[in-house]
Amino acid sequence: MDKSIFVKNLKVENQTNPLGIDISSPRFSWMINTEQNNVLQSAYHLIVADEDGEEVWNTGKTDSDQSVWIPYKGPSLKARKCYFWKVRIWDNKGQISDWSKASWEMGLLGKDDWQACWIEPEQKEAVEEPFITVQEMFSVGLKDKSLEEKAKDLRPPQLLRRKFTITGDIKKARLYVTSHGVYQLELNGSRVGNNEFAPDFTAYNVRLQYQTYDVTDLLAAGNNAIGAVIADGWYIGRIQLTGHSCQFGNKLGLLLQLEVEYQDGTTERIVSDEQFVSSTGPWEYADLFIGEKYDARLEQQDWSCFEFNDQNWKNVKQVDYPLDNLIAQFGPNVRAMEEILPLSVHCETDGAQIIDFGQIIAGRIRIAIEARNGDIITLQHSEVLDKDGKFFMNIIGRNKDQTDIFIAKGKGSEVYEPRFVFHGFRYVRITGLKAAIQKDAVRAIVLYSDMETTGHFQCSDQRLNKLQQNIQWSQKTNMLSIPTDCPQRERAGWTGDLQVFAPTAAFNMDVYTFLERWLGDVREEQFPDGQIANFVPTGKYYVKECSSMGQLSSAGWGDAIIIVPWVLYERYGDVRVLEQNYEAMAKWLAYVQEKAETEIPDSMTETDPVVLERQKYLWNTGFHFGDWLIPSIVESANENTGPMDSAILTKELVATCFYANSALLFAKIAELLGDKEISQTYYTLNKRIRKAFEKEYIESNGRISAHFQGIYILALQMNMVSSEKRPLVAAQLAQLIKDNDHKLDTGFLSVPYLMDVLCAEGYEDIAYRILFQTDCPSWLYEVERGATTIWESWSAIKKDGTVGHMSFNHYAFGCIGDWLYREPGGIKHSSPGYKHSIIEPNVNVGLSSAKAVLKTGYGILSSAWERNNDFIKLEVKIPPNTTATVILHGEKRVDIGSGTHQFHYESPSVLNGRA
Repeated sequence: MDKSIFVKNLKVENQTNPLGIDISSPRFSWMINTEQNNVLQSAYHLIVADEDGEEVWNTGKTDSDQSVWIPYKGPSLKARKCYFWKVRIWDNKGQISDWSKASWEMGLLGKDDWQACWIEPEQKEAVEEPFITVQEMFSVGLKDKSLEEKAKDLRPPQLLRRKFTITGDIKKARLYVTSHGVYQLELNGSRVGNNEFAPDFTAYNVRLQYQTYDVTDLLAAGNNAIGAVIADGWYIGRIQLTGHSCQFGNKLGLLLQLEVEYQDGTTERIVSDEQFVSSTGPWEYADLFIGEKYDARLEQQDWSCFEFNDQNWKNVKQVDYPLDNLIAQFGPNVRAMEEILPLSVHCETDGAQIIDFGQIIAGRIRIAIEARNGDIITLQHSEVLDKDGKFFMNIIGRNKDQTDIFIAKGKGSEVYEPRFVFHGFRYVRITGLKAAIQKDAVRAIVLYSDMETTGHFQCSDQRLNKLQQNIQWSQKTNMLSIPTDCPQRERAGWTGDLQVFAPTAAFNMDVYTFLERWLGDVREEQFPDGQIANFVPTGKYYVKECSSMGQLSSAGWGDAIIIVPWVLYERYGDVRVLEQNYEAMAKWLAYVQEKAETEIPDSMTETDPVVLERQKYLWNTGFHFGDWLIPSIVESANENTGPMDSAILTKELVATCFYANSALLFAKIAELLGDKEISQTYYTLNKRIRKAFEKEYIESNGRISAHFQGIYILALQMNMVSSEKRPLVAAQLAQLIKDNDHKLDTGFLSVPYLMDVLCAEGYEDIAYRILFQTDCPSWLYEVERGATTIWESWSAIKKDGTVGHMSFNHYAFGCIGDWLYREPGGIKHSSPGYKHSIIEPNVNVGLSSAKAVLKTGYGILSSAWERNNDFIKLEVKIPPNTTATVILHGEKRVDIGSGTHQFHYESPSVLNGRA
């Protein structure tokens, strides 16, 4: 065998050696490693065997250059079984690799595989919060309860345990677990796994994940004990914008099945049943939003060990819940991913100590405390200080306390780290401690879903490098179980936020399985009429809240069901994500089409049949968020304006643009999946929508009726403008920006396309002035005011230092990251998954160097350039089994294969004032 090439990074369903999957036809992927250039795979040979070594599938030598997403096509896979697979490849030079090996294990594949039953400890039912609307939550008259008042309605996490005996020599042991609430497990006093907030946040009534753990090494011959702690989590606790409780249920529960296989081939199962007993522990309560109250005096030492005396613990009861909503864990778990040392600790005049970690995160702190028995230490979390440098609770609204309370037992140094809550914060205000806090006694623990960082961008301007860091931090801290809008006030999976940010997200991290899982909930929670919820998972209050707006979804938010799968297909090359969501896409578009064809605005009095016929192609009724958060409207000095004015003034034009865009994307998807008749239908629909839009809203001079930057951006990006009027519309946009002192005035849905549209229409100079703008609103305004994440509002901190009551960690406006990778970075895909790439760095953006690196499914793809006087030096790395086209100065095209390539060429002129 020629070892100059070998196969590495073997994955099943984009996971390394996954344990407990339930996919009937898993897909295999691998990378080719070689120092040689211009290497392409010409064939592969893949063999799958079961745990007894029996071959179950053998592809033989298969002529193919495919090395990602290869589906298993052997006999049906069996529950609980471990499978081993190996692969070797041939390349275009006639070389053959050695075999590379990996494995995966199937989980429980249906409800018949479960012998366990749901159990519930003795507990009081959770109290449902009274329903309030968003408007009521932010009203001056609404007063939130004190922590003491709230504690009366909060409930403690529950401890459950069971003793059992191991009677033989163990070959392997697997533990399958899920809960109503969030759980942590212990076995014989040791923690099982390192997951946080399992079983993750899903639409629990239809998709409840169970987790699989290898506990072979944690079991002992003879006597054993297993324990679980369950807290309210997303299932019961207060969540989402209005802080409602009991979204999915009102009682904690556990489903657990331990399966032990002995060396002699026999098996034994220990399951959740009425042999479990329960108790409360040191937690008085643990609510995701409100916080955790922990009394160390009530700790029960060794409670998950066999010898522990549980005589005073209470019996649990068996309860009947369906098992057909159970699915195996898919995608990354939430874990403690990073630790941060404090930047400083200082005291306020009232004796409170303020810890500054120098970075806004989602997570918690770990602190070593020396205090007297019964001392109460309170930890409040916030993202910012006020104008005068004082601690400032920047999030308002019901149940947004973000406050943990620790009661000391007074026996030397005690370490406190909350277990069932997380907070969005940079600063922690601690009261109740007599001694000064030492920096080495505290850490911030950063929590997010365990996804690999795949992208890196840096350039000669340190402000842009800081912007990139801020984008990455907002992504990490808002991808905790689901893609959230912010990690403090709402923590909700807003569909519009994600579709805006998805292209950037796919550069920064491997988000494929994370978002594929979330899309499963989007599909499951689609309403019967085809509407897609504005945030997912929804919870039972969703319909009541959104019905006050007139509908359950909004243009640009519901369209995520089409846009996000399309982004994932383009960036990762897996067609299955389109197949999975195809029916949901069709239902969404059918809903939109029905609304457009049957409804006209209430204010319309037109009787001209031509005009009325045109209305069938305009989505101009119902509520929409429009181009949400247009700066000039939100920041207006007029106290009578606010975010809803952005929606009212732009909603019908935005809705029609997204109607056209989704019709076009769906036409492409249908064509790709072989549904040519449907494809042609939607290509035709797209043309008619665009024609109606121009006739209805665009004047002869290119002025659009909703005269805002974002509407021009969307109209140009989504081709709502004929070629004749396009220069006129672009000129209107350019003038609006010039009149705004070269500052952006784009809202949520248009800002992703701002830079691309300006550059495409010949206004690069304006685009670059916006990029390097330091007045508000701008990305660098935030950077120069010390931002460590992306803000919800461009003016969250005003020029005079006034700090607003809002989120300082929203990733949506970080969508500029996608443009940074593609333009100054120069990396573009030209075929799905970067099988073929375009390397075309924009060296005329006002930088002297830039570098973009992306780990694709094939390996590392990178582009690095620097300017030296009048010449550009460009170094490109192309991963094996892919090709690329390098475009130099927008003219010369060079086709290359894998490997490292260098180019030197004459530099285009530098734009004045931005070198």
